[in-house]
Amino acid sequence: MNPVLLVIAHGSRDPRHAATVQALVRRAGALRPGLRVETAFLDFNLPSVPGVLDRLAADGVRDVVALPLLLTRAFHAKADIPAVLRQAPPSLSIRQAEVLGPSPLLIAAVERRLYEAGLTPGDKSATGVVLASAGSTDPEAIAVIAETARELRRTGWCSVRPAFASASLPRTEDAVRALRAERGVRRVAVAPYVIAPGRLPDRIAAGAAGADVLADVLGPSPELAHLLLERYDGARAAHRPVAQTA
Repeated sequence: MNPVLLVIAHGSRDPRHAATVQALVRRAGALRPGLRVETAFLDFNLPSVPGVLDRLAADGVRDVVALPLLLTRAFHAKADIPAVLRQAPPSLSIRQAEVLGPSPLLIAAVERRLYEAGLTPGDKSATGVVLASAGSTDPEAIAVIAETARELRRTGWCSVRPAFASASLPRTEDAVRALRAERGVRRVAVAPYVIAPGRLPDRIAAGAAGADVLADVLGPSPELAHLLLERYDGARAAHRPVAQTA
């Protein structure tokens, strides 16, 4: 039997967050009929990670791929998720998949949202994009966001600047102003580099007030659904449990 795919999201008091996560997970499951896919949250929402793990063990499941629903490998992926997985029932063998980013599929998802917001491929050469993420104090995560901005720029946008809703600088509104001052930039678009709505995405939207275009969050895009399965397959092929109780 294939390992169960357990998608672990952070969670939020904002009900839109859990609804978006569930929609994304359903879309991924529909792409792989027969694969058991479960969702759990670290905080704020149910079901909790321990609750789902207990239920899987009670169902006789033996193998699980735990997939952090995170765009960068920051504190939650390095500490919180491994810690909760180590408390799983001893009958479970758990492999922790890589986080979602970086990936060309994420670049494609960002562009999809920009086009849905009204831009076209022909607008690229005169449009500056603010790639606005939630933010982190982890240098590795910040470096990944910066590299993702460079990769997005290589697809043909006039200019791309990273920005952060918290923990790091610049803020979205500062990046918007900086792009306005750049030569050749005739319009500015803000692309939230976040998966689901919530407090920090709302802060990004507020900072985008001076932009011409505000794209939607990545949400249950087909690119993200395929990426979940790509990370699942990568962890399954590794054949080595990366998080297992004694």
